[in-house]
Amino acid sequence: MILAAVRPSVDSILVADPPEAWEALGFTVVDGVVAVGGVRIRLGCSGEGIVGWSLRGLVTDDLDGLPTSPPVGDGPDTATHPNGAIAVDHLVALTPDFDRTVSRLVDAGLDYRRTREAGEGFRQAFFVVGPCLLELGGPASGDVRFWGLTLVVADLDSAASLLGARAKDAVQPGRRIATVPADAGISVPLALMTPR
Repeated sequence: MILAAVRPSVDSILVADPPEAWEALGFTVVDGVVAVGGVRIRLGCSGEGIVGWSLRGLVTDDLDGLPTSPPVGDGPDTATHPNGAIAVDHLVALTPDFDRTVSRLVDAGLDYRRTREAGEGFRQAFFVVGPCLLELGGPASGDVRFWGLTLVVADLDSAASLLGARAKDAVQPGRRIATVPADAGISVPLALMTPR
């Protein structure tokens, strides 16, 4: 019998926003955590935006500068949210050296799926990290860093209306997306999507 390798999966996404900012957007926050689809979004961290993540099953922490830690504790992994959020679709990271970062992530055991040419020399690599994807884009200026987050909602039109966003067709065929306005009171670029 051949056993498949255990791949790293997201436990938590660490975010610098205060819990009340996410509550105002229709998320249920318990002890500073937004639990959605098996991933914990831990709020109130130092810094700005997405400041790191924790992974289960990681054998090395050399992810080319992406701030990474082992799982940071217990807590619920799902909750009911008034805005209808049901899962994390993908977490976005950016890198100045696309090939180097992809190589480091593959070497660390992340489940690489494909690379997409996005135009004008910009590429995107996609990794399955448990219940969601990591979308790595580059080359981008600055250091390797997390940038944004896309969540799946049960009813996109309802959630978009609640948050003052406008839904439109997504790049992925058959799906729709709405970007939460920049003045929504959070430091993370956040989008909402229809289910797969």
